[in-house]
Amino acid sequence: MADDITIRMAMVDDAPFIVHHRRAMFTDMGHTDPAGLDAMCESFAPYVSRALTSGVYRGWLAQTDGGRVIAGGGLIVHEWPSRPVNPAEPRRAYILNVYTEPEYRGHGIARRIMNEIVDWCRAQEFRSVSLHASVFGQHLYESMGFEPTNEMRLGLYDNEITT
Repeated sequence: MADDITIRMAMVDDAPFIVHHRRAMFTDMGHTDPAGLDAMCESFAPYVSRALTSGVYRGWLAQTDGGRVIAGGGLIVHEWPSRPVNPAEPRRAYILNVYTEPEYRGHGIARRIMNEIVDWCRAQEFRSVSLHASVFGQHLYESMGFEPTNEMRLGLYDNEITT
């Protein structure tokens, strides 16, 4: 099955696929409030279109030979204060929206997408790349060498979504 799947860069016209993947990803993680998911998609759609256009968001999509988009992953490259370990790099790479349609899971497609993202980051000479792992993706990321960091979070509102 994985042999007839190609990985390609996302274009601005692919924004609806990315929005769909983000919604499905959060649904799989237990966020099932339709109004909250709708509101997220409504604000995310114009953001991802702008960010794809500007290059702040880069996406990789897996599609079948028939053209069906069945998985994807994204990367945000944003300005970030430089650090002593690399004072010349005032930017950060952050992976998000990694999602595979249920019927295509277990065939290494997410790993292929992740390898493409990591390879791109290496080619751009990033020293590291970060992500937040759901329980569904944690094994994949750990098998690729991702490690927990010391990041912490403070919820500022009672209803804050923390994943």
